[in-house]
Amino acid sequence: MLLEAVIEGYAVTLSLIAAIGAQNAFVLRQGLRREHVLPVVLFCVASDLVLITIGVAGFGVLVESAPRWVAVMRWLGAAFLFAYGALRLLSAWRGDAHLNPDEEDTRPLGRVLTALAAITWLNPHVYLDTVVLLGAISTKWGAAAPAFGMGAALASLSFFLALGFGARLLAPLFRRPAAWRVLDGLVGLVMWAIAWSLLF
Repeated sequence: MLLEAVIEGYAVTLSLIAAIGAQNAFVLRQGLRREHVLPVVLFCVASDLVLITIGVAGFGVLVESAPRWVAVMRWLGAAFLFAYGALRLLSAWRGDAHLNPDEEDTRPLGRVLTALAAITWLNPHVYLDTVVLLGAISTKWGAAAPAFGMGAALASLSFFLALGFGARLLAPLFRRPAAWRVLDGLVGLVMWAIAWSLLF
């Protein structure tokens, strides 16, 4: 029964986080830039671990019973996603993004992690997926719920490692500025689409 709980936790979580979203787009972009990839991956995994633990511990019901809090998070998240999407679309329009493996990192780690923290913790989808949904599913496993949470955490770890470090395989393509313009444009549109869906 424990193994079944781990497998289901892994499968459900992987299906949730594999969809294109603000956090995934950010990690992909960092992987392509080869900029602070490991700290970015570890931050995402640690954040998921905290939220999954809260959900499996039974706080999903608490979040569902606080509609005002969810509404505030939705508006804050939408505002941030809209602003970040606008920055990416502006970058696509200017065409100033590029990939040069020989150049030094241009952004300090603190700035990168601050942006990632906002994308992660101000996005209501993160809470709905990890705390509410995974928390609700874990209740059916009873005493094996921690095993379900372990599977969910393993899914997060394997996905973000693959996304962050696997992005390097696409590096030759992104040596061309046109490819960056397309990526930034798509990321910006995805951010705006998510913001729109949160509000409407």
